[in-house]
Amino acid sequence: MEYLKGLKNFHIEEPTVVTIGKFDGRHRGHQKLLREMMSLKRERGLKAAVFTFSRTPGSVVSGSGRTVITTNEERKRNMEEAGVDYLIEYPFTEQVAHMSPEDFVKKVLVEEMNAKIVVAGPDCSFGYRGAGNADLLRQMAPEYGFETVIIEKAQEDHRDISSTYIREELDKGNVRKANELLGVPYSVHGTVVHGNHIGGTILGFPTANIVPPPEKHLPRFGVYVTRVKVDGKLYGGVTNVGKKPTVEGGSPVGVETFLLDLDEDLYGKWIEVQFLDFIRPEQKFGSLEELKAQIEKDKETSLFYFRKGGA
Repeated sequence: MEYLKGLKNFHIEEPTVVTIGKFDGRHRGHQKLLREMMSLKRERGLKAAVFTFSRTPGSVVSGSGRTVITTNEERKRNMEEAGVDYLIEYPFTEQVAHMSPEDFVKKVLVEEMNAKIVVAGPDCSFGYRGAGNADLLRQMAPEYGFETVIIEKAQEDHRDISSTYIREELDKGNVRKANELLGVPYSVHGTVVHGNHIGGTILGFPTANIVPPPEKHLPRFGVYVTRVKVDGKLYGGVTNVGKKPTVEGGSPVGVETFLLDLDEDLYGKWIEVQFLDFIRPEQKFGSLEELKAQIEKDKETSLFYFRKGGA
């Protein structure tokens, strides 16, 4: 996959089928768009190209520092796995923010991306103040020589599947529901870093610590049944998301995992922690002995989850 990051001037020579969007989470709605795009790629002999922004326009305009389910790096990995040929991660600048919808279609989609087919959702928006929509794509298609394919939204419980819906479930700690909406387990990726070593040296539970970037939307602070991918292999785990109040109090938010069936030095390794079920909220214990006893219970809960056939 060719990854064009932060470039306003680029050009794709090959004819493409293009889809546009934030693709935060690559949830079932996104997968529906991507499946259609990949199908058209095969049928028409086109290259598959995804257009997105390096930062979400909403977060830039509002200055809200909005969090994302998938970081840019995770989104890149998702698109590679999906078989996308070009990922355009366009910079969202003041100039870009004021680009008219018509100019976006003409200059970016047609001239730079060489779009022959544009696949989008019915609520797609682009251009100044998001004024461009599916109807404008249909109107401009004949003049500029591309087809428009509009894909209806995927739904769950009579509600459109969206990143907002998934964030709501993650905020409740309801990772089971979030995973249903995503179609795959919600996950956090990162390089294992050194923690305070209390888990291994004092509690007897060596753990793998990763510190997600600040823009990563994490689930409710608490303890979860997880599955951890290390060097392409999967291991059961118990993961705490939060600030470890019993031992550190005001420490940065981290993701700390005890692997059930792997005991080796993971420092410096890139791992993926997949969240499967909620065990309990994060809490502060009166002593390390109380914490150790609770971790034993959490471990048993996770082992039982896998014994009974959990994914």
